[in-house]
Amino acid sequence: MNDREYSSGRLSGEQFVLRAGGAEATIAALAGSLRSYERDGVQLTETFDADEVPPLGCGILLAPWPNRVAAAQWQLDGRTQQLDITEPATGNAIHGLLRNTGYTAEEQTDAAVTLTAEIYPQHGYGYRMTHRARYALDEDGQLSVTQTLVHHAPAGPVRAGGAAPAALGAHPYLRVGDVPTDELTLTTTAGQYLPVDGRKIPTGVEPVAGDLDFRTGRRIAGLRTDTAFARLEPAADGRHHHRLDAPDGRAVELWTDPSCPYVHIFVTDQYPQREAAVAIEPMTAPANAFNSGDGLLWLAPGDELTIQWGITSWL
Repeated sequence: MNDREYSSGRLSGEQFVLRAGGAEATIAALAGSLRSYERDGVQLTETFDADEVPPLGCGILLAPWPNRVAAAQWQLDGRTQQLDITEPATGNAIHGLLRNTGYTAEEQTDAAVTLTAEIYPQHGYGYRMTHRARYALDEDGQLSVTQTLVHHAPAGPVRAGGAAPAALGAHPYLRVGDVPTDELTLTTTAGQYLPVDGRKIPTGVEPVAGDLDFRTGRRIAGLRTDTAFARLEPAADGRHHHRLDAPDGRAVELWTDPSCPYVHIFVTDQYPQREAAVAIEPMTAPANAFNSGDGLLWLAPGDELTIQWGITSWL
């Protein structure tokens, strides 16, 4: 393992640096977050300092659910399960149980690292899980990520042999170098979006229209949204593609395999030192899946859920 680099003294934990094909990616131990990714000197994701907590969830991995659980509660066999409230403004539980957890390296080479983190039985989620994530650069410097969630034997008050509710996601922010985000054009194939209430919990499904229809591309200027999308049309390669195009012809996209039938688009003007930033979040299930059941999987002990996604660029 030549040129392995990490530091355990940074506030976001060990820093794992990958290099291949003219690209460099840095993954922080905290939440297994993609802290930076550039190719041929062009920054392709938003970044943050190694001594910062990832702002607005930048680059973090989401397990065993993405987005929100309404009121931090869900039902199991007729009994209310009370998760810790991690979004005080809404009273929800947000972005799973590993946002404040440090991942450890299971294996690393110059171009790839496999990280793991453990979910232990706790308030409102009495299951034992392992989340494993492999980040890898190919010979052209393109990035791929494989996430796997494994359910071990349940513990505590959970019924013996019981299945566990599970979903996966990630929270990368994409960019094209120094091109202002508002000048980029966003294209996705989503045919539906999920409107939400005041707590950002979905209230149904609607056909995309107007500012939320990205099927033929829409310039981000003036768009601020925090919305999940569904009915993604796969390309010929079987994947879903979500693309940002710059006016100069350069482009970056987030692709997912069919295991992620939802994508969450978050365009914000609150990202530090950026007029606008756009997160394109792959998800196996939307917000509040623990209650709606939409996209939710139930893993028996020994079962696992795996997703693949990546970032491809044309520079």
